[in-house]
Amino acid sequence: MTFDYGTVLFDVDGTLIDSNGAHASAWTQALQHQGFRVRLEDVRRRIGMGGDKLLPAVAGIAEDSEEGKAVVSEKKAIFSSLLPALQSTPGARALVEHLAASGVDLVIATSADDKELDAVLTQAGVADLFPTRTSKDDANESKPDPDIVQAALHKAQARPERTVMIGDTPYDIEAAARAGIACVALRSGGGWSDSELFAALALFDDPADLLDGLLERGQGK
Repeated sequence: MTFDYGTVLFDVDGTLIDSNGAHASAWTQALQHQGFRVRLEDVRRRIGMGGDKLLPAVAGIAEDSEEGKAVVSEKKAIFSSLLPALQSTPGARALVEHLAASGVDLVIATSADDKELDAVLTQAGVADLFPTRTSKDDANESKPDPDIVQAALHKAQARPERTVMIGDTPYDIEAAARAGIACVALRSGGGWSDSELFAALALFDDPADLLDGLLERGQGK
């Protein structure tokens, strides 16, 4: 893979921290506690979307409805209780440090809200490496709509042709494509086959695998 980008947008969950399973469990528990009959596997497939997409898809309710607000509130509480046990993905900090040292501008582009984002980045051990962040609070629609990616490009004053996204779900790939940028996909998020990530520019196991690929080619600048 030729890596010649000035800006890298990072997804967070599943990309920098192994949290997709915890999100799926939290959503499922919250929905079931509120009386919705949902299956964990159906929720898991939609992790990477924001609640504005996930709740209508799995429960037929709007995020800003009274039912939706109750589910979201409980989901956040459950996920917060699970967060301290979560680990960063292999090589997450090393990859980010390598790119930063190479002079690449680093930007977060995630469907999480600002409060949750701060906590997750801290747990992942990379909060200090990302001065520029975009979240659900910067966009009208979550992934796979391109709003968050477009907001990240604007905040970083980045040129699309010199920008790549690193993510772990089909929703990252689609959002990047709709914003006019390439996406490198990682398998570390789990839940999707290689064929479902086929539209990515390249596919790696996790941040450590991607870093190995860059170091082998002497790239990253």
